[in-house]
Amino acid sequence: MPEIYTDQLLRRLYANDASMYEELPEGVCFPETADDLRALVLDAAARGYSITARAAGTSLAGQTTGGGIIADTSRHMRRILEIDPDRKTATAEPGVIRDSLNREAAKYGLKFGPDTSTTNRCMLGGMIGNNSAGLYSLKYGSVREHIIRVEAVLDDGSLVSFGPLSDEELEAKTRLQTREGHIYREMLRLLESNKEAIIQNYPHPKVVRRNTGYALDRLCEMSPLTPGGRPFNLAELLCGSEGTLALMHAATVRLVEAEPCRVLLIPHFSTLSEAMHATVLAVSHKPAAVELIDDIIIRATEGNIEQQRNRFFLAGDPKCLLIIEFEGHDTEVLLQQAANCAAALQDSGYGYAFPLYADPEKMRRVWDLRKAGLGLLMGLGADASTPTFTEDTAVRVQDLPAYVADFEAMMQRYGTSCVYYAHASVGELHLRPAIDITKAEGVEKMKRMAEDVALLVKKYRGSLSGEHGDGRARAPYIELVLGKEMMPLLEEVKRIWDPENRFNPGKIVQAKPIDSQLRLSFGRALPEAETVFRWQKEGGFAQALQLCNGAGVCRKRAESGGTMCPSYMATLDEKDSTRGRANVFRQLFMAKGTDAFSSAEIRDALRYCLSCKACKSECPANVDMARMKAEFMQGWYDQNGADFAARFWADPHPWLRLGARFPRLSNAIAGSSAGHFVMEKLAGLHPERPLPAFAEKTFGSWVKEHFHRYRRTGQKPDRPPVLLLVDPFTDLHEPEQAIAAVEVLHAAGAQLMLPLIASCGRTQISSGFPREAQRVLRELLRKLEGPVQRGALVVGLEPSELLTLRDELPDLLPAGDPLAATAAALQKQAMLFEEFMTDKFSENEFSRLFNGKDRPVLVHGHCYVKALTGTAALMRCLKQAGYVPSETDSGCCGMAGSFGYRTDTFALSQQIGAQRLFPAVNAVQGKGLICAHGFSCRHQIADGTGRQSLHPAVLLRLALR
Repeated sequence: MPEIYTDQLLRRLYANDASMYEELPEGVCFPETADDLRALVLDAAARGYSITARAAGTSLAGQTTGGGIIADTSRHMRRILEIDPDRKTATAEPGVIRDSLNREAAKYGLKFGPDTSTTNRCMLGGMIGNNSAGLYSLKYGSVREHIIRVEAVLDDGSLVSFGPLSDEELEAKTRLQTREGHIYREMLRLLESNKEAIIQNYPHPKVVRRNTGYALDRLCEMSPLTPGGRPFNLAELLCGSEGTLALMHAATVRLVEAEPCRVLLIPHFSTLSEAMHATVLAVSHKPAAVELIDDIIIRATEGNIEQQRNRFFLAGDPKCLLIIEFEGHDTEVLLQQAANCAAALQDSGYGYAFPLYADPEKMRRVWDLRKAGLGLLMGLGADASTPTFTEDTAVRVQDLPAYVADFEAMMQRYGTSCVYYAHASVGELHLRPAIDITKAEGVEKMKRMAEDVALLVKKYRGSLSGEHGDGRARAPYIELVLGKEMMPLLEEVKRIWDPENRFNPGKIVQAKPIDSQLRLSFGRALPEAETVFRWQKEGGFAQALQLCNGAGVCRKRAESGGTMCPSYMATLDEKDSTRGRANVFRQLFMAKGTDAFSSAEIRDALRYCLSCKACKSECPANVDMARMKAEFMQGWYDQNGADFAARFWADPHPWLRLGARFPRLSNAIAGSSAGHFVMEKLAGLHPERPLPAFAEKTFGSWVKEHFHRYRRTGQKPDRPPVLLLVDPFTDLHEPEQAIAAVEVLHAAGAQLMLPLIASCGRTQISSGFPREAQRVLRELLRKLEGPVQRGALVVGLEPSELLTLRDELPDLLPAGDPLAATAAALQKQAMLFEEFMTDKFSENEFSRLFNGKDRPVLVHGHCYVKALTGTAALMRCLKQAGYVPSETDSGCCGMAGSFGYRTDTFALSQQIGAQRLFPAVNAVQGKGLICAHGFSCRHQIADGTGRQSLHPAVLLRLALR
C-alpha cells in the first residue's frame, strides 16, 4: 500500500493541472507497482475515497484534478518493460515519457507514432487516458490506433489484461464469473442493443479525431458486432476514458518504422480562410503533418526569449501560416513532393511566401516554435487570456473551411478575438477565444459560448474533443453533441466498470458545471503587494503570480535537454518544478494575501530553486521564478529576520576582502579541518565543499602596479571607450581572468579606461535581499554615471553580475529615480566580454590577432547567458579565434552561487552536475580545452571532476599571435 500524504503543501501542488480548474485533493500517493495500485483500490473501497490517476498532469480539461486521492505514477512507475523489435511493440508503465520511449525505440529504427506538443514530458498513462494524437495524426492516427493491450486494476482490485480477442476468446471471457467477465457480458449487451443508435449519433466516422464520451462507436466496428471486423479489444475503450473506468499499470503499444528524412514547407497566408482552403489541398499531397499557427501566436513569440531565436523563417506579417511536413526515405523525393504542393497552392491563389527547409536544425527550431504555442498564450495577460474549453473540437477536413467561417462569425457576435492553431490536417484546430474569466461577465460569456460551440460541432457531426479529452470543461456539453439518447449509455458504461464511482468521478459523466472550482475567477482576486521589484513587464506582482498555466515544460527530464528545471530533473518532485512552485505561490497569496510572505509552505517549495533563470526563457509563459523567490525571501526576512548564514551568503564581500589581505594564512585556515568546521557552524558550509582559494595578488593590486601600461594605448578613435567591470570574486580569487581580458582588449586596440571592481548586487538578489541589492546597484550607478554618459561600454566578465544590469536593474529602481537614465543607458552599453569582442571586431581582425590552432573546446554556457542572451556570441568568439568549439547541452552546473556550498543543498548540487555536465567534461581528451565563463561553473567543474575550465578571455589570450 503506497503511503498517502496529506500535508497541505503536497495537496496544493496537486490541486491543479494545465486546465482552468483547481480542486484540493484529500491526499497524494506515489505508487511503485501494480500491487500498490491494487492495494490503493482496495483501501479506497474500504474507506470510501475516490482515486484520480495522474502522470505528467498536463491535462487541459481538468482530468487530473480531483477531490479524493491523487495517484501520481510519474515518480516511480516509469520503466520500459520491453521493446520487441521483431513484433514492433513496446510495453511500458504509465509514467514513461513519450520521448524517453522513442529514444529507446530509435535503437531499433522504430518509434511510437503519436506526437503531441508535450512529448518531452507527457507520459504514456496520460496519452492513453486522453487518447492523444498530436502533430502527425494524419499519418499515424491517435494512441487508439497503436494500443494493443492495457494491464489494469479494476474497481474490485482484480488485475486484468485487456487485449485483442478472437470471437472464441471473447465468448470464453463472457463466461467468467468475475468482475472481468461481468464487464465483457454487460458491454456486449449494451453494444448489441444500441449499435445503430451509437453509429447514428456519434461523430462522423471520417472525423479522424473523435474522442467525445466513451469510444462506443469504435467498439461497434469490431467483431462480432461487425462481422469481419477487427478483434474485439476493450483496450481501445480505455483509450480516452480519462481514468474513469480502471487504473492502468502497464500497456503494450504498436511501434512504427522511423523514416529518416524530412522536409518542411511553410506557406504564409493573408487570411485564415485562405489557409483553411489551402489545408484541404495540401492534405491531398500526402504530407505527414499540416499544422496551423495564427498571428496571435506569431506575435507572442516576439516577447519570448526562447522563441525569438526561432522566428527566422517568417516572411512579412502573415495572418497565419501552415507548417507542412513530408516524411520518407529520400530527401530529394520529399523536396520534389513539397515543391509540387507549393506549386499547387500558388496555382490556386493560396499563399504569398513558401519557405522550404531540409536542414534538421532549422526544422527542429520551427517545430519548437509551434510546440510552444500553448504556453505562449499564457503570456498575453488577463485581458487576452484564452481559457481552454473550446480548444479541442474536430470536424472532417473537408468541412474545416466552412466550420471555421461559422466559428469566426460566432466570435464576431460575441465581440471577441480567437486564437486558431494546431492540427489543420485532420480537421482539428485549437480554437481559444479571448475571455477574461476573472470577471463575472467573462464567466457568463464562456458558459454561453460553450453551448454554442457544442451546437456548432453537432451541426457538422464533429467531435467536441479530438485529443484533449472531455474532462470537466467539455463533459457538461456531451449531451448537446451526442444527443440525450447517448447519455444514459455513457452513464451505464461507467456503472458497468465502476459502480461505486471510485475512479476519477465527475469526468465524462456526472459532470459539474463548467464554472465550478475555477482556479482564477471573479471573487478570487490576487493581492497587489508592496514589493521591491516593480514587476513592470508582468503588469504587477499579482499578474506574475498567475502567469503559469500548468503546461509543465519544467517537468522535462535531463535527457530531453535544456536547463529548466534543474531541481526537478534531479528530484522528480512536483514541488521542485517551476509549475509546482508557481501553483503554491498563487494559491497561498490568493488565500492569505500578503501574509503569504511568512508562508513556510512557499519557503519549503523554494528550498531547491537554484535561481538559474532558465524558466524566464524556457517556460513559454516566461515565469521568472528566480525573481519571485528573491521577492518572497525579502518578505520572509522582513517578517522573520535573517540569521548570520543567510546574511553571509548574501554579502560575503567584506569577509572575503579581509581574507584577501592575508591570502596564504586565509587559504591555510580555510583548508584546515578547524577552519572548515567554523564555516560549517557559522555559514552552513558543507564539509566536502572546498572554498575558493585567495589569489596571491588581487586584480586591484595588479591594476595599481601595471595598468598604466595599458591605459588608453593602441585605441581606435572610431570606437567607444571600454570600462572593464570586474566582480569581487574574480578580483580576489581569479585575477588572471581579468588580467587576460585587459591584455586581449589592449591587443585588439580597445580604448581602455581604468577598470572598476564592484558588485552588481547579484549575491544579494539570489540570497533574497533585493532591497540591499538596490543600495549596491545605486552605488554602482553613481560610479558608472560619468563613463556611461560619455558613451563608454561597460564590459563584464562574470555573466551573472553583468546581466543583472540588463535584467533586474530596471525593475529595482523606483519610477522617477534620478539614476534611471543611467540604468536605461546600461541596457545598451553593458556587454559581456565575448559580446564586445564579436560585436566590435571583424572576422579579419580576429584572424590577425588570434590563432587557436583548431584546438577543440568544450563549452559550458552559464545559465543566465542561456536564458537571457543565448551563447551564440561565445561560440562565435571562440570559432573566430581559431578554436573548434562545441557546446554541451549540460543544463545548469548545479553550483548556482551559494547553493552548491550549503549543507542542505550540496548533495543536490552534485547530483545536478553529475547528470550531464560532469560526464561531458570527463569525456574531453587529449588537447581538448574546457570553457566556462561563470565563476561558479568553473569551481563546480573543478570540484566535481578535477578538471580546469577557462574563461573565454583566458582562451583568447592563449590564442594571441
